[in-house]
Amino acid sequence: MEKKTENNRNSRQNSRGPRRDDRGKKGRQKERKPSALEEAGLIDKLITVNRCAKVTKGGRTFGFNAIVAVGDQNGMVGIGLGKATELPESIRKATENARKSMIKVPLIDNRTISHLIIGRYGSGKVLMRPASPGTGVIAGSAVRAIMECAGVKDVLTKAQGSNNAHNVTKATMSGLRDLIKIDRVSSVRRSIVAERSKANG
Repeated sequence: MEKKTENNRNSRQNSRGPRRDDRGKKGRQKERKPSALEEAGLIDKLITVNRCAKVTKGGRTFGFNAIVAVGDQNGMVGIGLGKATELPESIRKATENARKSMIKVPLIDNRTISHLIIGRYGSGKVLMRPASPGTGVIAGSAVRAIMECAGVKDVLTKAQGSNNAHNVTKATMSGLRDLIKIDRVSSVRRSIVAERSKANG
């Protein structure tokens, strides 16, 4: 009787087929296609997402707006705002707008900004200062995302006034847009020194 029961168990297991561990993983190992950003050598970082509601006669209609930073980590960076009724669509629009508004940021040794600058937008201010190697990105989440997309590795920042993500990101981009190259910085300083020496006689 015992042999018969063992044979029955073996026949049942064989009829069920191989166990899950022995099954092949065909169909699961699909290669992920690179996105359009990856093909262009760009990275994107989601800064903030907001959910808003519009009151109409038929009730409330909800929507989303997103801010995304896009850059090549080599001095090119941009931010974009996207609005839509669905979250993925708002992020997609923000990414497209960020790619269209990219600017070139002058970097020293591909790691820090060329000089101290204060970016302003509305009631928000962002102070950005060059830093020595190994300092890292000392910044809040919104400013950090922009700096990392731009390829800035060492910088000291301080946000003042409005801490709204929209104001902070636009103030940061305003400051980066006003940066000038290091050779122009030295020429400007020389001219200022010359003017002061002439004024002093």
